[in-house]
Amino acid sequence: MTIIEIPAGWPADEAAARAVQRELSGRLVHDEEGPAVGEGHVTGLDVAYDDERDLVAAAAVVLDARTLEVVEEATAVGRVSFPYVPGLLAFREIPTVLAALDRLTADPGLLVCDGYGLAHPRRFGLASHLGVLTGRPSVGVAKNPFTFTYEQPGPARGDFAPLLAEGEEVGRALRTQAGVKPVFVSVGHRVSLARACAHTLHLSPRYRIPETTRHADSLCRRALKEAQGEG
Repeated sequence: MTIIEIPAGWPADEAAARAVQRELSGRLVHDEEGPAVGEGHVTGLDVAYDDERDLVAAAAVVLDARTLEVVEEATAVGRVSFPYVPGLLAFREIPTVLAALDRLTADPGLLVCDGYGLAHPRRFGLASHLGVLTGRPSVGVAKNPFTFTYEQPGPARGDFAPLLAEGEEVGRALRTQAGVKPVFVSVGHRVSLARACAHTLHLSPRYRIPETTRHADSLCRRALKEAQGEG
């Protein structure tokens, strides 16, 4: 198994990482609607960590956007590339996530990250970071809220409430299944917030969590176990 090493010149401290965020955030595109729901491909991305061995396993799972059937999947295992700093978590895993994406032969289409995009203290979470680096439309769908305020959405599937930061809507708490906890949707790159929520609902026909994330979560955990078995 090949371990993805930390790239040369990768930010090594908080100041350097924040400088990269500032530079890349200037490339964000927010005036596109994004891909149509149910057309083309959607790719789920997720990671699993082994902090004792300083490893992170990334999974990229391509689904047919219409049927939600798996088209292709790929994994990569790499070194954790940055210390744990809230707001800079993307720097811990992006080299390995990009390696998993590079191993796909199918067009990934829309990237769906288990994390945040604009719903981030500096408006540049993992979904935004990956969107800019790859040039692809991306959204973040997180299981838990970050630092923003929101009201509980209504109880029905599709109900939502804005995530607010100083009065600005940076995402939405979206009810994907009636009577269950919402997920937290934010724009990454080249997608509108309304379209991001529509994709999230389409990708969640039976469960709270989108099928993209469910597949990627399972796959990255398997990849990490395999890497641990070889260690």
